[in-house]
Order: sequence, then C-alpha cells, then structure tokens
Amino acid sequence: MSLEKEARTVNFLKNLKRPVELLALCCLLLAGELTAQSPADGIPAGRGSYQDLVVLFDEFRVLRDDQESRQDFSPSAISDRLEQMAGLQARIADMNVVSWDRPRQVDYLAVRSRLDQYDFTLKRSRPWARDPGFYVDRMLQVTFTELPVQGEALEALQAKLTAIPELVDAARENLDDVAADYADLAIYNLRHPDGVGHGHPYREIPPAGVVGWYDDLLERTQVQPELAPAIHAAREAVLDFEAWLEAERPGWTASAGVGEAAFDWYLRHVKLMPWSSAELVLLGKRELDRLWADFALERNRNRSLPELQPATSAQDYQQRIAATDQRIRKFLQEQEIITVPSDIGELGTNAPWIVRAGGRNFWEEVQFRDPSPDHLHAVIPGHRFDLVLASRNEHPIRSKIDSGARVEGWATYLEEAMLQAGLFEDLPRVRELIQIFGIFRAARVPADVWLQTRQMNVEQVVDYWLPRVPYLDRNVARVDAEIYLRRPPGYGIGYTIGALQMERLLADRKRQLGDSFNLKAFHDDLMAAGLLPLSLIRWDMTGLDDEVKNFWVRQPMPD
Repeated sequence: MSLEKEARTVNFLKNLKRPVELLALCCLLLAGELTAQSPADGIPAGRGSYQDLVVLFDEFRVLRDDQESRQDFSPSAISDRLEQMAGLQARIADMNVVSWDRPRQVDYLAVRSRLDQYDFTLKRSRPWARDPGFYVDRMLQVTFTELPVQGEALEALQAKLTAIPELVDAARENLDDVAADYADLAIYNLRHPDGVGHGHPYREIPPAGVVGWYDDLLERTQVQPELAPAIHAAREAVLDFEAWLEAERPGWTASAGVGEAAFDWYLRHVKLMPWSSAELVLLGKRELDRLWADFALERNRNRSLPELQPATSAQDYQQRIAATDQRIRKFLQEQEIITVPSDIGELGTNAPWIVRAGGRNFWEEVQFRDPSPDHLHAVIPGHRFDLVLASRNEHPIRSKIDSGARVEGWATYLEEAMLQAGLFEDLPRVRELIQIFGIFRAARVPADVWLQTRQMNVEQVVDYWLPRVPYLDRNVARVDAEIYLRRPPGYGIGYTIGALQMERLLADRKRQLGDSFNLKAFHDDLMAAGLLPLSLIRWDMTGLDDEVKNFWVRQPMPD
C-alpha cells in the first residue's frame, strides 16, 4: 500500500464512530476491497511459503552454476535445462506471495527476475548458438597463464589446453543461428588486439588477437618447454576455427541483438525497469544534452584557469591516486556522506599506468589528469567498496543477487553526486572530467538500445559516439560497443539510467522525511538493502509502489 493510501486509510479509521461501521469495515477487509494487494493485481496467491522461495532460489543457483561449469551447450543439454526451468517457474508461480510483507514480496520479484533472466538466455540470447565470440573468449583466457606453473595449476593448464580442440568441435556443432555482427567481431578478435587490453597482461606491443596470445604463450615456454606440444595443438585448433568461420561467414546474415519486443520484455521482467526501450532513448538523449550544457558552462567558468596536465610517470600517477583516495575518504567522513567501516583499508585502483605506442586512450586521458572520477566510480565508495559491503550481507536471498543497473547506477550517481556535495569546490577543472565521464555514460543509453533492437551495428555506434564524447578514441568506443552488444541485454543503459533511479530514490526519501532526512543514513540504508534492482529497493525503502505494481502481471516472452 502506498503512503498516500495509508494516510487515507488512517483518516478513514479516525472517523469511524459506531460499532456497526467497524463491523462493516471488517467485512470489507475480509472481502479484499480495501487491500492494495490481491490476486486480482497479479500477485500470486498459491501455496508456497517464503521458506519455499529461499529453497527454490538455492536450487536454481545450484542448477545454473552446475550447468555452466559443465560447459555443455548441445541441443540436448539446452533442452534439459529448459525442462528443469519450466519446473522452477511453475513452483515460483505457486507461492502465497499475497500474504507476505513488503520486504518478502521484494525478494520474490528479485528471485523471479533471476529465473526470467536465465530463461531468456536459454530461449532468446542463446550465445552458444549465435555468437562465435562465446567460444573465442574461452580460447583466449588460457593464454594469460604465467609460466612456469606446477602442481594443481599445471594440471589445470594442461586440461584447459587439451579442451581447446574439443571446444572447437562443440562450437561447430552448436553455432546454428549465427548473427553476422557476432561473426565479424569474433573473426576480428582472433587476429587483432582490441587496443584497450582491459584485463589482459601488459605487453608493450599487444599480441595480435587470440592467435597472437598463443604465440606469446609459446614464447614463454622457454621456461617450461614440456608445455609446447599442447600449446601448439591448441593453437592449431584455434586456426582451424578461424578458417571455418571465414568459410561460413557469407551464409550468416542474421541480426545480432534480440529485437525490440524481446528487449522490452527483458527490461520489464528481468531488469525490472519502469520504462520501455523507446522511453530509455529519450531519457538518455536528455541526459546527454544536459551534461553537454553543464560541460559548456563549466568550461566557460574555468576559462582563465590552466588546463589539467596528465601524469608524466607511474610514480606521479600513483601519488595522485594516493592523494585522491585520502581526499575522498576524508570528505566522506567530514561531510557525513556514508559510513566507511574502519577495517576497509586501501582498495587499489581500476586504471593502471600504461604507456601506449598510440597515445592515451579515453580512460587514461581522464584518469591520468585526475584519478577522482574513476576512483569514486570503481573504488570508494563505488564498486570495490560496494562489493566489500555486499560480501558481508548474510541475507538468504539478497546476498546472492546483483543487479547491473544497481551496481553501475550507484557508481555513476556518485560521480555527479559528490560534485554537487562539494568535493570539487577547489578543483574546478576536475568537475569538467566528471562531466565528460557522464557524457559517455549518457551516450551509451540510446546506443545500447539501438544495438539490442537492431537499429545499429557496432561500427555505427562507434561513429555515433566519437563526435559526441570528448577524448573518446575508436578502440575504447569499439570495445565498449562490443561489450554492450554481447553482454546480457541492457547492461550499457545501467550507468545513466541507474543513476537516474538513484536520484529519484534520493528525491523520494527527502520529500518523505523532510527536515529529518539524513544523507548518511539514506546511503547506509541503500547499502543494507543489497544489490537488488533499484525499482525494488525504492519500493522497499519508501513504500511507493508506482514502479513495481505492473511487474506482477506476467507477459509471455516474445518469439
């Protein structure tokens, strides 16, 4: 029940004066006339208890994780998974959710969204059948192993290398509905470095794609030559896969993404977002315009100030990171922004010092000037801090769910929120960097939608971004576009749209609590709620059900 409805009910009760009126009220309540939650609203009124939900969720996680670990994506294996998922979906639909309190109903919707996500992957995304990169990614990871290795690590490496030819055979069998864009990206990545290398071991000259990394691994066998035959065999299998992809490519004409109807279903049932894909495009474009306007005003305000200069060495950069970390922690404490437990020490950095032959990429252009934007986003109180707190959550459901829009939305919200809270009053040029980060996040929103709804391909998105994002280079743009096309749908929208959801939640609580509102308590309550979708956290924290009430009604997944 919303706060407005609760208030009306309280006033109504105050006006009841006679026993007959109270009796009539009881009859109405029993009939469900005054309750905001009834089976008619689509809220399940079956037999299962909350404990049954906890058990079901644990079973689902074991099932999903076991199936993923076996790496069997044959048609028969997928058929078995779909049958098991149908059983879980039938059980979760037969819960007596209508009788539960709000926090438990929140948990129900969160669990159901995870089941829907896996069902969507099995039925619509199907990367093992549509995306050769699904297998190329697995071919690459083994090459990052540092040699020499011994004991269990050696056995694991040998097993992974031996599995590469088997992986290629499975790929040929399973890839029966390949999208052209996915095929082109996989073929490119086999022979070309991505130009970013995030998560890759550093090389002054990056190896030439996956094949180049196998060559790099072979060079490292000088310290462990007995591994060379297995590496050669794995490399030959990769080359066979490349030749097969190139031979089959002319016949692959299907589109990547999932299509507009399926994406809208995913937004509602999995992402639990209150907006359609078309509405998200409007929101993203509006944020892009706003941030560009803010950037223009900030640049004018700072026109007489010297420009920020990038760090000139690893030592210089590390000193900037250390000073930034100290500055942010001090600000969080003095301005009572959020509780930082005393045992959370140094959390590192997300953007290492790299010297590139072609010059700095987008992230380095920003971070080497001042580490604040990504330190807020990815370190403290962003991702790394966020995940430390999440690891301490012992809730049977909320400790095991994470929403991309909650994680990225919180981290993106922090960038501009800390600017508004005063962190950069004496660092005006850093405010420009915050705005540049925000511009890129906002530009992702329409592009992510267009990728999934098949209105643009990766190269078109790159061309859309480059003139709209300061400092952006083609490599970072291409890698980002590929990530958001190939990840579970809608990850790219989570940054800006999640931040908008955070701002709505902040505004709601301030309006509700008035002068008693406390920012530190608000952020602490958010952390305690877990990493659930923000629409659920908003309902949980405020009681406002305007976003979630439509989630109860199930819609069939579009073909």
